[in-house]
Amino acid sequence: MHWLDPDYLLTFFGTVDRFLINPDGAADGLILTDGSEVHFPPHLSAEVCGTIRPGDAVKLRGVRPRAADVIVAVALETMDGRRIVDRGPPEHADEDSATAPTRGDPVARDRRPMAAAGVVRRPLHGPKGNVRGALLEDGTIIRFAKHAAGKLVDLLKPGSTLAVRGEGLAIELGIVIAAREAGASPDELEPIEPKKPKPDDARQVA
Repeated sequence: MHWLDPDYLLTFFGTVDRFLINPDGAADGLILTDGSEVHFPPHLSAEVCGTIRPGDAVKLRGVRPRAADVIVAVALETMDGRRIVDRGPPEHADEDSATAPTRGDPVARDRRPMAAAGVVRRPLHGPKGNVRGALLEDGTIIRFAKHAAGKLVDLLKPGSTLAVRGEGLAIELGIVIAAREAGASPDELEPIEPKKPKPDDARQVA
């Protein structure tokens, strides 16, 4: 979204309840105290975490994807005027492995097998509004590949029970699990199948 001029986008106001983190430990979103979800790219993680804290009032400039309850922020601003703008990831950076917050500084070797079960507070989304996980009532963040959302849709509704097993991180910003298995209870876990390659991809592998 870095190609959009934030001054011409919708304006949202709210107070930060908590950060959302991805399986690499980088912050890529917020939950506001009114329950709203805010997504921002993980290459902003260190800057956002160094500027904004839970309890801070913020002004957001961004868009709402179609049929998704999420604000995709292009700019985040504190009430004292400090502004963070998405100008795109650093040159040659891989957005999926963007730099994590300096607080905690998690690395891949810190991931370990983890499991969780609880009540879904709300589904979590990617930048295009696609469902990419869930926030449990106890604060645990569950993430999975976007192709898996269709099969898990009934488990991701607010108030539903969700159990997962996968690899996770427990850091200062929270607990996140990249789910490899999911179900309505720990006794009903089923593998989340990897995405099937497209026909062209299959021919290339062969």
